[in-house]
Amino acid sequence: MTDKLDKIVARYDFLTEEISKPEVIADNNSWKKLVKEHSSLTPIVDCYKEYKKTQDELQANLELSDVETDKEMLALLHEDIASHKVRADELLAELKVLLLPKDPNDDKNVIIEIRAGAGGEEAALFANEIRRMYYMFAEKNRWKIEEIDIEENELGGLKEGSFMVVGDGAYSKFKFESGVHRVQRVPDTESQGRIHTSTITVAVLPEAPDVDIEILDKDLKIDTYRSSGAGGQHVNKTESAIRITHLPTGIVVNCQDERSQIKNREKAMNILKSKLYDHFQTQADAEYAAARKSQVGTGDRSERIRTYNFPQGRVTDHRIGLTLYSIANFMNGDIGEMVEALRIADQTAKLQDAGE
Repeated sequence: MTDKLDKIVARYDFLTEEISKPEVIADNNSWKKLVKEHSSLTPIVDCYKEYKKTQDELQANLELSDVETDKEMLALLHEDIASHKVRADELLAELKVLLLPKDPNDDKNVIIEIRAGAGGEEAALFANEIRRMYYMFAEKNRWKIEEIDIEENELGGLKEGSFMVVGDGAYSKFKFESGVHRVQRVPDTESQGRIHTSTITVAVLPEAPDVDIEILDKDLKIDTYRSSGAGGQHVNKTESAIRITHLPTGIVVNCQDERSQIKNREKAMNILKSKLYDHFQTQADAEYAAARKSQVGTGDRSERIRTYNFPQGRVTDHRIGLTLYSIANFMNGDIGEMVEALRIADQTAKLQDAGE
């Protein structure tokens, strides 16, 4: 690991010189690329420098303790040695995490799809509450929401919907939300006070990167239709909404957010590109995913990942066994504690894999 870290420091020092050269600054695209790489290495270099400094101080104290005869001074040295050992261990653990391969999608915008599952109207109402929860979490992080296709019912429930969260690091926060979310509560329409169980599915995928994905016209079936919404919302008299079906994969994309058919088509094609990227990436990763069962689960939409129990006021994530007894705050977008716990669990699993 030391050899790897020394090479990173050498690369960092090289980049520090390069990004200050006038001829490099003049090439804006190249300069931005180098600055981004420099920024990504900074936390590793800073941590490694502190680790080396701590090790040097520890070694110096150990050498002094071998020759020191004064009892009070020796006691102070032993105290310093103990604290330096603890700090060195902390920095070493931090370095191991920093050296883990970074998910290349973490900084990307994220597309989220929510669908009501078992439970009829109650499932649709819960789907809309989860959408609201994600919107509020995005707002807390100062991210922008762009709705893509929202289909509500007459009671204000969400039958199915998709939206994009635009902001730096959005995917890294939402990527563990894929799967089946289960709710247990007494619906407003239940006169007997019985607890019902309903489910919704959430799918999460990063916005497609700038890669060439060949989409042939002959592989597309494009339909137009009128925008629709509960209570007359978003209704157009013209057929501005777009549905695109990618025939080879069966992937279907709807977009009715914009009033212009051209804009809806453009947005739908961007979403289709993201879905195709995710589709082919999933195929490529299938063998690895089968070999490594992450502690945070597979992320498959058929996997039940979380239960929201309203009578008991708790939210339980089944992948990591974490239960939070603050369901009201959770539904108001305070999901950061759960998100961080899932991230740490994923890191732990990756560190174990690296050790093996």
